[in-house]
Amino acid sequence: MVDLDWKAKMVSSDIPNKSPKLSNKLQVSIPTPFRFSNISSPLSTSASASSAYDYYLRLPELKKLWETKQFPAWQNERVLKPALHALEITFRFISIVLSDPRSYSNRREWKRRLESLTTSQIELIAMLCEDENEDKTAAGTAPIVDLTSSNGVLARESSSAEVWKLHGETTVVSRTSKDSLLPRLATWQKSEDAAQKILYTIECEMRRCPYTLGLGEPNLSGKPSLDYDAVCKPNDLHALKRSPYDHCIENHENATLFTTHQILESWIQTAKQVLKRIASRIDAEIFETAASDCYLMERIWKLLAEIEDLHLLMDPDDFLHLKSQLLIKPVNETEAFCFRSKGLVEITKMSKELKHKVPFILGAEVDPKGGPRIQEAAMRLYSEKQEGNKVFLVQALQAIEGALKRFFYGYKQVLVVVMGSLEAKGNRVVAGSGSVDSLSQVFLEPTYFPSLDAAKTYLGEFWNHELGGSGLTRRKK
Repeated sequence: MVDLDWKAKMVSSDIPNKSPKLSNKLQVSIPTPFRFSNISSPLSTSASASSAYDYYLRLPELKKLWETKQFPAWQNERVLKPALHALEITFRFISIVLSDPRSYSNRREWKRRLESLTTSQIELIAMLCEDENEDKTAAGTAPIVDLTSSNGVLARESSSAEVWKLHGETTVVSRTSKDSLLPRLATWQKSEDAAQKILYTIECEMRRCPYTLGLGEPNLSGKPSLDYDAVCKPNDLHALKRSPYDHCIENHENATLFTTHQILESWIQTAKQVLKRIASRIDAEIFETAASDCYLMERIWKLLAEIEDLHLLMDPDDFLHLKSQLLIKPVNETEAFCFRSKGLVEITKMSKELKHKVPFILGAEVDPKGGPRIQEAAMRLYSEKQEGNKVFLVQALQAIEGALKRFFYGYKQVLVVVMGSLEAKGNRVVAGSGSVDSLSQVFLEPTYFPSLDAAKTYLGEFWNHELGGSGLTRRKK
C-alpha cells in the first residue's frame, strides 16, 4: 500500500472534494510488476534464421515492388501499395485453396476464412483511402482513371469497362482490372460466389473514398477508379508466387505457408509506413489525424493475428512434415519463430517507442528526479475535458499496446495448436518458476504507458471515494 496526499496530487480544480467522509489521504494499491529472470531481449533472433526466412518468402524481390516510387506526387503510395499487394495475393490464395486436390482439405472453412480475411483487408484499404481525402496535401494525387468523362464511349476491343445507365441520362462506368486475379475468380464456378461477395464488399467499403479500386465492382456512385494495374502490378507480383524450394518439396502445405506469410509481410510493410506517419503527425501536432492513424494501426495488429490464425487450418501431418523438410526449428531455447521476421520485430519496437511521445502530447517534461509530472498532466487532460484530440490520441496509443500484446498472446496459442506445447516453450521440458519464454515476456511485461495508467488508477480511486463506495444502488422495496 502507498500512502499519498490526495489534495497535493489531485491537479484538477474541476473535481471538488464534496464527501465529508473522504480523508485527505487516498490509499491506492500498486501491483508489483512481473519480474523476468535470465532472459535476453525477446525482440531478437539470429541473422541466419532471418536470412533463411527472407529467402524462403522472396522478400528482397517483394521489397523492390513495395519501395519502387512510381508516382512521386502521390504521398500515399508507399502506404497503400503493399496493402494492395496483400489483397491481390489473397485472391491467389483463394485459387490455391479451391484447387487443392487433397480430399482431406477443409475447403469450406478455408473459403470462409479467406472471405473474412479479404473483407478485413478491404476495410483497412478503404480507411487508408479515406484518410488520403482528408489530408489536403495528399488529396487528388492518386493515379486514377476517370472514365465518366468519356460519356460512356468505350473502345470496341480490349475494353476493361462496363457502362451503366442510372436515373435517365446519368452514365456510370465500372472499370475492371485486366491483370488482377479477382475478375478471373468471378468467372470460375468454384470461386464465383466468393468473388461476387468480394466485389460487393469493395463497392460498400469504398463509398466514402474519393475513388474506387477498379476491380470490377459496380461503382454505382460513378467515382473515378484507381489505376490498379499501374499501382499494384499484379503480373510482377504473381511472378513471385513460387517459393525457391517448390522444385524439391512436394507438399501442398508449402504453397499455403508461403502465401500466408507473403500476405503477413505485405501488411507489416504497410504497418511500418503507418507508424512513421503517426510519429511525424504527432511531431507536427496534428493530433486528431495521428489518433486516426493509431486506431488504424490497432486494426492492423488485429489483422496480423487473423492472418496467423490461418495456420490452424493446415493439415497437422502435412504441416509438420513440411516443417521438417524446411528445417524450421528454434535456434535457442528462448527464440520464437515469429521473430525471424525482421519486419515484425521492427514494427513491435516502433509501436513500443511511441511511449516517448506522451510527454510532448501532454505538454510536460519528464521530472529527472522521478516526480509525477507526466501523471499529473494526464490527470489534468482527463478531468478538464478541454483538449479532446489529445485524449483521443493517448487512448489510441494504449489501444495499439493492447492489440500488440493480444497478437503475441494469440500467436503463442497458435504455436501450441499447430506444433504442440513443447515446441511453443522452446523445447524446454523443465522450466523454472522465473523462466519465461520470449513470447510470454512480450505480453506479460508492464504497460508501456505507466503515467497514463497511474493517472486512470488515481482518478478511478478518487471517484470511488467521492461516491462513498456505494455507486448507484438499487432501492429496496
